[in-house]
Amino acid sequence: MARTQTKPKTARDRLAAVPWALLLQGGIVVGRRVSELSANDRARLARLARESRGWPPALGAKERGELQRLLRKLDLMAMSRELLPLIRRGGKRT
Repeated sequence: MARTQTKPKTARDRLAAVPWALLLQGGIVVGRRVSELSANDRARLARLARESRGWPPALGAKERGELQRLLRKLDLMAMSRELLPLIRRGGKRT
């Protein structure tokens, strides 16, 4: 059997495949939650995220505790309930 040749996807093809509307809606949900934090908490959360480079084990025990406290304030369970309909809908366009 002969293999069919497929041309490599261009950057434009890959960009068009991204579900931009879903990403935007997800960003709005997360942004709303983060904006509910106090200015000091937002600044500290950003500083911890930068220091850890997105890897919480890179932080010390005290900083990890602070990060957990801030994440509890974000109420991640409620945020996940808001995001779940977006995930279920997936890439389906209406």
